[in-house]
Amino acid sequence: MKQRTVIITGSNSGIGKAATQKFAGEGHTVIMACRSLEKSRPVRDQIAKESGNNRVYLEELDMGSFESIRTFCSNFHEKYKDLDVLIHNAAYFNHGAPYKQSPDGIEITFATNVAGPFLMTMLLRDLLAQSDDARILHAGSNIIKHFLNPKKEIDFDHLQKEPADPRSHSVYINYRNSKMALLMLTFRLAKELADSGIKTYSIQINGATMSKDALMKVKPHWRLIARIQNLFFRPPEFTADLYYKICTSDRYNKTTGAHFNHKLEIMKPARVGAGIITDIKQGFGADVYPAYALNEIVSEKVWNTCNELTLFHKQQEKRSVF
Repeated sequence: MKQRTVIITGSNSGIGKAATQKFAGEGHTVIMACRSLEKSRPVRDQIAKESGNNRVYLEELDMGSFESIRTFCSNFHEKYKDLDVLIHNAAYFNHGAPYKQSPDGIEITFATNVAGPFLMTMLLRDLLAQSDDARILHAGSNIIKHFLNPKKEIDFDHLQKEPADPRSHSVYINYRNSKMALLMLTFRLAKELADSGIKTYSIQINGATMSKDALMKVKPHWRLIARIQNLFFRPPEFTADLYYKICTSDRYNKTTGAHFNHKLEIMKPARVGAGIITDIKQGFGADVYPAYALNEIVSEKVWNTCNELTLFHKQQEKRSVF
């Protein structure tokens, strides 16, 4: 099997850590992109030792900060030269937290889960384009099932301003919106990057068991719910194995713009207005995603919003002038 150079964001715990262990164990070069170097170094050392792979590297990256993303990508170009797989695993989801903005003045969930991955992908697309089998994977969530309700839609009104009524703020809703926007971004990037040979995928994650340390970070009144969920969630290694297969298997090297379920089946858009029984089956099943993800007007707004928030195209135009 071809040895790949892989970036995994948020790779010091949970699914990201398990994915790093999987790729490192198979002999690939892995760059752990993590916010805290202090917390991540022992994890990196443990993985390198257990896998016998000395090509496991640690680099600082805060996906909620555009400056951090630009610094990471600039350093990556200088130090590593090539890139085959980019896994956007990091995400912000802080139960019960108040409204918060990123250092760039953007609602922190959208900044970390959508705009950050967009900027990072665009800054690394040149290296990915040089690979003979470049793949990008977005970590999605089954929380987007809320959009099976035709009344649900992404709220763009509070990306740069706090709601007048704090009670209308919800991390849960922001997370739901961000994961739908990320799926839309997956489909749009598949088209944008097709000529470069870069494939994009998304995987709908149904959750993963949380470690004791992770549980302690959850606010006390949410911790009981998290403990109950742990009884039903699969271990991180299960999803990490799916990451690995999507990003390395020859089965998918001609596929792009695909959204996978936990059985590695490519999901299809749900049927709208098919009746109550069909709606219930679609809601409980794992075969379809909300048709809202294919809304061209909203998808275009997600794309334009990412460009505007990151100032990506303006910076590219400035570079072309000089």
